[in-house]
Order: sequence, then C-alpha cells, then structure tokens
Amino acid sequence: MKSNHVLLIEDDPAIGKSLLAGLEQHGFLPHLCATGLSGVEYARSHSPHLILLDIRLPDGSGFDFCRQMRQMGLRQPVIMLTARQDELDKVLGLEMGADDYVTKPFGLRELVSRIRAQLRRAYGDYASAGSSALLVGDLMLDQNTGQAIRDGKPVNLTPTEFRLLAYLAQHRGQVLARGQIIEAVWGHSPDSDAEHAVNVHIRRLREKIEPYPAQPSLLLTVPGIGYRLVG
Repeated sequence: MKSNHVLLIEDDPAIGKSLLAGLEQHGFLPHLCATGLSGVEYARSHSPHLILLDIRLPDGSGFDFCRQMRQMGLRQPVIMLTARQDELDKVLGLEMGADDYVTKPFGLRELVSRIRAQLRRAYGDYASAGSSALLVGDLMLDQNTGQAIRDGKPVNLTPTEFRLLAYLAQHRGQVLARGQIIEAVWGHSPDSDAEHAVNVHIRRLREKIEPYPAQPSLLLTVPGIGYRLVG
C-alpha cells in the first residue's frame, strides 16, 4: 500500500495550484486546503500520510494549527512551509510538533526529497521493523506501531521524536554525533539548521521522557559531539 496521500494547507492559489500539479507528477495524491481550520478538519477525518503546512494562513498561524493537530493525537509527519529565514520561526515550528521545514522559495525537487524522506521513515523503516520492542526508562517503544507506551497508555511523540528516540535506543550507551543522527533520522546531509533541529527535538524529548528535564538522567549531552542514551 502506497503512503502517498499528502495534505497541503496553503492559502496562496498560485502556489497551491503549482504544488498540486508538481506533487501529482511525482506520484503523490495531494489535497489542498486554503485555511488552517479546514486543513485540521481534513487531517482529522481523512488521515493523510503527510501534511505540508504554511505558516501564514488567513485564519491563524500555522504554528497554532500544528499544535492543535498534535494535541488531537494526529501523528503524521508535518513539514512547515515558511517564507522567512528567521531562526525563531524554525525553532517555534519544531516546538509545536513539526518534523521538518522548507524555506520559500524552494525547488520542487527539494520539497519532494524532504517529503519522501519523511514518508520513508514514518511508514517504511519502522513499519516493518519486526516485533521487537525497545525500553527507555519507563517507556516501551513499539516499533510495529511507532508508538511509545507508558503504563499501558500511549505517550504523544511525533514521528520524528519516535525515530530519534528509537535510534538512540538502538545505539544505547554510544555517543552519537549530531551529523550521524541527522542522516539516520532525517535522511539528509547535516547542516547548521539541521543540527539546531536535533537540539530542539532532544529538548522536547526530555520534556516527555525525563523525570526532571532540566537535569536529564537518560538522554545526556556530550559536549562538542552530540548525545548519548544511558545504557
């Protein structure tokens, strides 16, 4: 079964029409929503495999709509589309639960590459990872479903947060450089923006898995190198 149903939430008619045509040419089944509210409702009722979400929308901020979808339990990969290079925008998008971001203007080839990387990792690598489970503290990572379970209840991790934690758990006790993490989890070459994204996702993970996030005991920083999950 193909994982190619893509929801595009974009209010600019010209950009929306162009992206729909381009995504169709690359084998995707895209659907366009011009407002955040309609996009959230479509995502809730139709469960697209991936969501492209513009930051500036006529009925609110893409950041807020991303947060709403995560609070609703929607776990599909979300790629934010931003027209600004502002570092704060990128950080805020990741904090709201986005998995990646692309800055306008961008080429269709770059966008398709990012989409395929997210789909491959969300529905490929872990969907067929077998029945093995990974334990991280009091969390059980179910690699069949891509869910984290604590005391029999799911913990709301985004797809990228799950892949990041699973990758660290598979290499428990090892020091992993940020570049290694980027290539394994995001699927593209390291750069300064991607390394910053790793830091943001690590911080979010600590808030969800550590008893005292400000004093982590599981997910440790190795200064000048990267991170290590305690063995």
